[in-house]
Amino acid sequence: MKPWTNINTIYQIYPRSYQDASGDGVGDLNGIIQRLPYLKGEADSLGVDAIWLSPVYASPMRDCGYDVSDFRAIDPVFGSMDDFRRLLAEAHYRDLRVMMDFVPNHTSDQHEWFREARQSRDSNKRDYYIWRDGKPDGSLPNNWSSLAGGSMWHYDEGSGQYYLHSFMQEQPDLNWANPRVREEMQHVMRYWFDMGVDGFRVDAIWKLAKDPDFADNPFNEGYGGSPYDYGATIHVHSKNGPNLDMYLKAMTDVAAEYKDKQLLFEFYSEEQPLFGTIFEQYKKLYAINPTVASPLCMNLMGKPWNASEFKTFLREFQNTLRTDDRPAYCISNHDQMRIVSRWGREQARVAAMLLMTLPGLPTMYYGDEIGMENVDISKEYMNDLFDVQAGMGGRDPERTPMQWDSTKRAGFTTGQPWLPIPSLATVHNVANQQNDPDSILALYKALLALRSKSAVWIKGEITFIESVDTVIAYGRRYGTDRYIVLLNFSEQPQTLFASYVGTVILATHPSDMPELQKNGEITLKGLEGVIIKV
Repeated sequence: MKPWTNINTIYQIYPRSYQDASGDGVGDLNGIIQRLPYLKGEADSLGVDAIWLSPVYASPMRDCGYDVSDFRAIDPVFGSMDDFRRLLAEAHYRDLRVMMDFVPNHTSDQHEWFREARQSRDSNKRDYYIWRDGKPDGSLPNNWSSLAGGSMWHYDEGSGQYYLHSFMQEQPDLNWANPRVREEMQHVMRYWFDMGVDGFRVDAIWKLAKDPDFADNPFNEGYGGSPYDYGATIHVHSKNGPNLDMYLKAMTDVAAEYKDKQLLFEFYSEEQPLFGTIFEQYKKLYAINPTVASPLCMNLMGKPWNASEFKTFLREFQNTLRTDDRPAYCISNHDQMRIVSRWGREQARVAAMLLMTLPGLPTMYYGDEIGMENVDISKEYMNDLFDVQAGMGGRDPERTPMQWDSTKRAGFTTGQPWLPIPSLATVHNVANQQNDPDSILALYKALLALRSKSAVWIKGEITFIESVDTVIAYGRRYGTDRYIVLLNFSEQPQTLFASYVGTVILATHPSDMPELQKNGEITLKGLEGVIIKV
């Protein structure tokens, strides 16, 4: 298989929604196996080099699998361990690397460790989690608030103490200050690495380390809601604590024991003086072990469709990186609004060209390659209890079944799909776009093929070129290969002049490419991007 340093992109699969082989309406491992030819190995394949699976571990599914009850078991809803081993073998046969989600911050309250921990204050698993007495006046241990809403502390009647949960109360936080916990989680990593898993996307790392003194978070002055709303305080003591680098190193040390394993840290940076600038926060994460781990850069997802904002961030982020640091850009995932719904359908083509022409190891989310949108989900179909509990409306809209064809159930299942399939699935699906040379699927295929043909896209240097405010322009160079990327974020045409000579090899509408004139002039249509081979 290709080494991680040469992987063109990682394709995120949300297993419940990719393909249902059993007919129960929920996607499964055998369904993913059925669709591997779509991803790689056939003449009309998408052409990705790696897949990342959202959690398939045993779970009560209070948080769609991010509440793990057994880190060494496959949940029956997805299949069996034999199914998982077969998926690994079939993927590796097609030269596809397989990355799993790793959830180190918490377990389910149904995990055997927590079941044992809550039986007694003297349990040998008690210190696997974080327990505190209330204050003498009967109040909570501190004012920390959960991402799911309300306090991070839940009172356990049986043992008479509070336990800490950064997310839902059914997701108690593991105590990473305990060396035994770190060893247990290292054993979990080795279990899957020994089986043949190629890497992990590591979930919610910012919550692993807390202030050892458990000091109150300062209040967010001017906030008008409940004092236990997440926005009511500034979370300087309940995350990104002083030992985060040590905890992450415990993971990278395991990856480094093996040949060619990769970790991607889920990390949401923020402008907070006590944490340092956004770019200083990234520097600290890259310093852990850049040979096996990179933080996912997800900052572009939160930005408005504005070329100047994108340029400013990308310049500074790239300047932050050292020679051995590998950027890992991500503009879409299972927690965020889909690209088309966030920025627009034509904008999604420009975003695809941006993602696939930046350096490093990008990730893409299933369905983005056909322009899937968020789907309105009525209350009766909601499954995302975490976001509903947090008052954010749920993340089900971006997790709906993959749209394979124009049939009633979009080729996803023969049963009743676990989430609704929109009427637009009859338009935006793989079958319709597979033979359309101007489809967004054709664009993704062309970008991935280009990314696979030359190391310039993965390893080459990037140089930003001064241009009009509405256009992002940059050069990519590696050895004798040189390219220019021009991305028009405006709906208005833009005529640009440059001093280079070359040929347009790809545009965001592949069947309608503008020409680069001999004098270096090119006119981009509104919301058009081009790649020029110099």
